[in-house]
Amino acid sequence: MKNIAWDSYQLFLQVARLGGLTGAASASGLSPATIGRRMLVLEEDLGRPLFHRSQTGYTLTGDGKALLDHLGELESASRKVDIWRRGTASDALVRIAVGTWNGWLLAENFPAIRQERDAFRIDLFIAEQRASLAHRESDIGMRAFEPEELNLATSLVGEVAYAPFRARNTVDAGPERWLAVDRENAISAYLRWPHEHLPGRIIATVNRPRSLRDLALAGAGIAVLPCFVGDLEPRLQRAGEEIVELRHRQWIVMNNDDRHRPEIRTVVDRMKTLFKAHRELFDGTRSRRGS
Repeated sequence: MKNIAWDSYQLFLQVARLGGLTGAASASGLSPATIGRRMLVLEEDLGRPLFHRSQTGYTLTGDGKALLDHLGELESASRKVDIWRRGTASDALVRIAVGTWNGWLLAENFPAIRQERDAFRIDLFIAEQRASLAHRESDIGMRAFEPEELNLATSLVGEVAYAPFRARNTVDAGPERWLAVDRENAISAYLRWPHEHLPGRIIATVNRPRSLRDLALAGAGIAVLPCFVGDLEPRLQRAGEEIVELRHRQWIVMNNDDRHRPEIRTVVDRMKTLFKAHRELFDGTRSRRGS
């Protein structure tokens, strides 16, 4: 069998974990067309089909799932060797995988997560796909449901509420002008909601949730956002009541084997403090900063 470069496997991992070419392109910096060609070459070199391809994205075949498991084990072993090689926390890296808006909150409050005296580094990976920690792809993740994996430790940090938001002090966007993430990238329930309930009223779509807030601020229309995002922005106001069916709890998750590492424990404790301080914004009961 032809020797296959490790970077081809790394690219496969990004496509598999991020659900297709769009997410992998964002993570790798390569174009979707280039990634698509690379995956075809990888399948040819391996002599096995790895993906089912459709308009909604890439899903793994049985061989693709087997390769993902094998590569996950290699990553886990590599991670252990890396920790052993460093020997101290001075070069330790804490990898946090979160969705768009939790990533935004962590970035806004980064000095509370990593302080000047800390020796460890932070790698913040932001994507809508579920954080995978089974093979230590990340050290800390956020989940909108309680994990079922037995090797993960969890910490419940509260509930998240969602509501429609529009720009304040502008001409009313009206009930017919809604904003949405396109169907291919509408992974989370709140992103699918406009497509499921208002398909005829969507006047603009984007491929990134972060752009919903920007369009709403520009007065383009109404966007469904987490309450802690919309209510923290004084230039936005609610355009309706909370969408109760979207409310969910959220957990911080860690790999059981790593959760007692000092740098991970430190970051998790600080994240819990941050989320606790924003609890009433997350659950939608405090509608303005400082109120």
